[in-house]
Amino acid sequence: MPTRSAPAASSPKALPVAAGAGAAVAPKSQPQKALDKLGLRRDIDLALHLPLRYEDETRITRLADARDGDMVQIEAQVTHSEITFRPRRQLRVTVDDGSDTCVLRFINFYPSHQKTLSVGARVRVRGEIRGGFVGREMVHPSFRAAGGELATALTPVYPTVAGLPQAYLRKAVLGGLARADLAETLPAEFLSKNLPQPLSSLREALQFLHHPTPDVMLATLEDRSHPAWQRLKAEELLAQQLSQLQARRVRAAMRAPPLRLPVHGPQCTLQEQLLERLPFRLTAAQQRVGAEIAADLTRNAPMHRLLQGDVGSGKTVVAALAAARCMDAGWQCALMAPTEILAEQHFRKLIGWLEPLGIQTAWLTGSQKAKERREALAMIESGAAGLVVGTHAVIQDKVVFKNLALAIIDEQHRFGVAQRLALRSKMTPHAVRAELVEASGSPSTGSGRTGEGARGEEPHLLMMTATPIPRTLAMSYYADLDVSTIDELPPGRTPIVTKVVSEARRDEVVERIRSQLAEGRQVYWVCPLIEESESVDLINATQTHEALSAALPGTQVGLLHSRMPPAEKKAVMALFTSGQLGVLVSTTVIEVGVDVPNASLMVIEHAERFGLSQLHQLRGRVGRGAAASACVLLYSTGDAPRLGETARARLKAMVETQDGFEIARRDLEIRGPGEFLGARQSGAPLLRFADLATDTELLAWARALAPVMLDKYPDLAHRHILRWLGGKAEFLKA
Repeated sequence: MPTRSAPAASSPKALPVAAGAGAAVAPKSQPQKALDKLGLRRDIDLALHLPLRYEDETRITRLADARDGDMVQIEAQVTHSEITFRPRRQLRVTVDDGSDTCVLRFINFYPSHQKTLSVGARVRVRGEIRGGFVGREMVHPSFRAAGGELATALTPVYPTVAGLPQAYLRKAVLGGLARADLAETLPAEFLSKNLPQPLSSLREALQFLHHPTPDVMLATLEDRSHPAWQRLKAEELLAQQLSQLQARRVRAAMRAPPLRLPVHGPQCTLQEQLLERLPFRLTAAQQRVGAEIAADLTRNAPMHRLLQGDVGSGKTVVAALAAARCMDAGWQCALMAPTEILAEQHFRKLIGWLEPLGIQTAWLTGSQKAKERREALAMIESGAAGLVVGTHAVIQDKVVFKNLALAIIDEQHRFGVAQRLALRSKMTPHAVRAELVEASGSPSTGSGRTGEGARGEEPHLLMMTATPIPRTLAMSYYADLDVSTIDELPPGRTPIVTKVVSEARRDEVVERIRSQLAEGRQVYWVCPLIEESESVDLINATQTHEALSAALPGTQVGLLHSRMPPAEKKAVMALFTSGQLGVLVSTTVIEVGVDVPNASLMVIEHAERFGLSQLHQLRGRVGRGAAASACVLLYSTGDAPRLGETARARLKAMVETQDGFEIARRDLEIRGPGEFLGARQSGAPLLRFADLATDTELLAWARALAPVMLDKYPDLAHRHILRWLGGKAEFLKA
């Protein structure tokens, strides 16, 4: 697309800078606002803004030598120019380079186009050669007056946004690259330790990637295997490892209340009483991770642990044992879940386990009535509630804990960084001051605490996820966490048969539902949308509910979706849990936490639209009882002859394995790390250049050298983190 030249005032050197007190700040131009939108605020940000692709403007190709589909640059003379109106208004220009002719066609054009492309003008044109009805043509090529020297390097094409022309962006990047401090931060000894083909400096690598020489193999730039790319990826991974390790060390230096069990005499601890009351025995894996968590809680450094386990592996009871230990030591515990359905599931389980032991539990959600909320807030602030369970409502300003020491976050990837930090900040100052008095030997308020957590600044943090983390993610994005893994399922879980079925066989699926209902079983039917969408032709939950109600006379069919009032959702779930509803048509609000052992069939409509981990989570809602269970993945190709490659790979993985860890590995291959990270890394250092699936050697190199660099070269480490992450490293605290 031809671009008009940017105004002279829009110089890339006019990037926004901090103004002194009282200084007048000039309004930002449109390109400057666009640079801000791209996050290009520092010179180093511009230097690290790498091209999407390249254009070769280093040579002139004769039209006679160009093949259809080639992207070429030609020099030719305009022999004809006219505006036509068939089939629509367009500018058609014929050019001749002496070897052949070609038509340049523009649907959108300006008077300046006609002036530059007037008959007799000699122009330099770049575009894709196509075969047209009236001969060869280029549609919307770039062009300028002929003459001037050819470029000596490939021309970069950068990622951009509206209001930021390539010409302006190229100048801005070039300026940023010249001004940026690219002094070496890697010690020489690091460059000789298994770093594949490093260039001599970061500056050399960046200069090359912004303006590669014409003789470079484009494939090595596209697949990022060129040594210049290797250097950048190695530095990026090292910055991430340094920041994660630094966050871990900072956390280790903080104080948290050591939750040591008091001496009860002949009376059992809460943990022991809970274990005695459970109607099942813990698996070996649950016992192992429980011991890992208990060991963390006895230390005076804050725990920062991720508890991962497949669907149905029994994470909730492990969290309950940790909460019991916290309350036994005289402190409060908070559990936050992303949805009200999941939070209520936890609440009911925990009440059933803990209330008989004399523990009061407070319930907090946004949908509570004012009186219930006031009572819950009073219980929390007074310390009467040893355990607080809820949704995002737990972190609102009005919620004041007396002495919070353990924060448990379920499905942690569903929460943002700020939300997790807000929960961790709930150790209130007056509680800490009270503990300081108690630790000094003065009379205490008699809470039963030991006082050893007096100088506590942070609560212990336990995050839980039913989406197992692949090893490469654990080594990179989660390197600041201790990870506990429940790698076995409790006895009694039945295998789930997974079938992939075409939408054309929908009637057979309904017949299967009838047979399950006849045996006294219950069925989930999950839909991806709530109501009609003009852009996506999917059958919505409301229509499906109506259709199944008509097809299954005598059966109560429930409907559940996120837009229903909380009280209505709660009532529907209660009916399904009690067995009064035979079929529950739902959106993905039942993805996690819902536990109905009598449900034996899961139908997921338009399964091709769901992510792999989400499909696995949904499948995990069945197979919780003694009956044989099945999951039907109902797919549709729409107008296409077959499913896309990614959708086929997801459905194939679901059929081939029920192992959550294998599912996670395949999901990382198919979708990349975003599926696992969710909001954890909002604003934090997502990898832009390195690929965890292919750059495992570089990750191992960075992981090994990060502690050496922090210990031996702390100043260089600080500069390296600042260069690559700026202020984003602060988000690693979450």
